[in-house]
Amino acid sequence: MFKYVKHTNYPISIKKKDLRMAKFLLTQFGGANGELAAAMRYFSQKFTMPDDKGKALLNDISTEELGHCEMICTMVSQLTKNATLKELEEAGLASYYADHNKGIYPIDASGVPFTATYFAVTADPIADLMEDMSAEQKARAVYENLIDLTDDEDILAPLLFLRQREVVHFNRFKELYEYYKSKGY
Repeated sequence: MFKYVKHTNYPISIKKKDLRMAKFLLTQFGGANGELAAAMRYFSQKFTMPDDKGKALLNDISTEELGHCEMICTMVSQLTKNATLKELEEAGLASYYADHNKGIYPIDASGVPFTATYFAVTADPIADLMEDMSAEQKARAVYENLIDLTDDEDILAPLLFLRQREVVHFNRFKELYEYYKSKGY
């Protein structure tokens, strides 16, 4: 069902260490509006979509969101490469280090761990698609906030790519929403 391609959806090649930005980026992995929540939301919702069209769309986007998790985690890994314990402490990452060292763990920028309470599954295609459109808009907004926090082109380029994918996903969900509304769901 899944085929893993051994490269990210967009090339990641960050040359400068930036622990502050790494801490912020973690929110798009494990935060309420992040990629992991999106992947799990769409994957879970696909099983009660009323037809193969809806199931396929949610499956495709959930799979792409997992690729976005990989991009964010790659960015965090590159941003923290060769960081000393002192640098991690100065960046406010000492408690993260205590639990995870430099491992990648799904949390938000404040250190709150990922939880399934970040998403809902109602088995109502209209309600679920409304949530999905809202989730994409919130993720887009977070990407725009992250873009505001850096001027490093090696970070900006993948963030701009990811923000644009949120817009595409919103539009695809809106198309499916309109289709289901026209069918009386």
